[in-house]
Amino acid sequence: MSTTSGRFRVLANPRADDVWTFVSLPTDPTEPTEEAYELVDVAHAGHGDLDETVAGLRPGYVVEADLSWATEDPTVESLTVEKRTLYASADGVTNLFEAAQDAWENARAQGEAMASQVTRDTDGAVNGVLYVFGEPQGAGDLYEEFVSGRRPIEPLVARVNENEEPGDREVFVLRPAGGEFVVIYIALAKEGLLADTVRDTYDLPRPDEPLA
Repeated sequence: MSTTSGRFRVLANPRADDVWTFVSLPTDPTEPTEEAYELVDVAHAGHGDLDETVAGLRPGYVVEADLSWATEDPTVESLTVEKRTLYASADGVTNLFEAAQDAWENARAQGEAMASQVTRDTDGAVNGVLYVFGEPQGAGDLYEEFVSGRRPIEPLVARVNENEEPGDREVFVLRPAGGEFVVIYIALAKEGLLADTVRDTYDLPRPDEPLA
């Protein structure tokens, strides 16, 4: 019987509401191994005494876990929540905030496919970091790749964590109506004013967190 042990980012599974996607995380995000960012489907149930814990996870959490492969589907043998960052996504959004629009216009003016920008609150303090990525014409669906985990957001989050105070974040994947580009917006403070504003603007209610 084989067992996979490591750290994983928990994502919502695009194919089933009762399944998580576990994304394996590298020890060093700047030097990922070949096994980094592999995707594993983990059902909410079927883990014995850990069923309630597994079902209580939320998209964005980072966990340390042991996965048993005694059967075709993995079973969680142990699990500890390490970070309670929250991820949320919305497609076809309207009234995209000005900073993201400006970042994309600047990227286009410079002939670039992506750009980044720090955002600040009314007092001038950094409250978030956003990235914009142009959707490649006829080359897949970048928004879906970010949401599903097939294209990892982790390097962007790791970069922010290196440069800002530690803490749980809220990470938003947004695609404006028209689908020209995708926004990754990392709000530094979970349940902070910026995260609340993004959730209110784009109808992304914060989930309950039974494990918190």
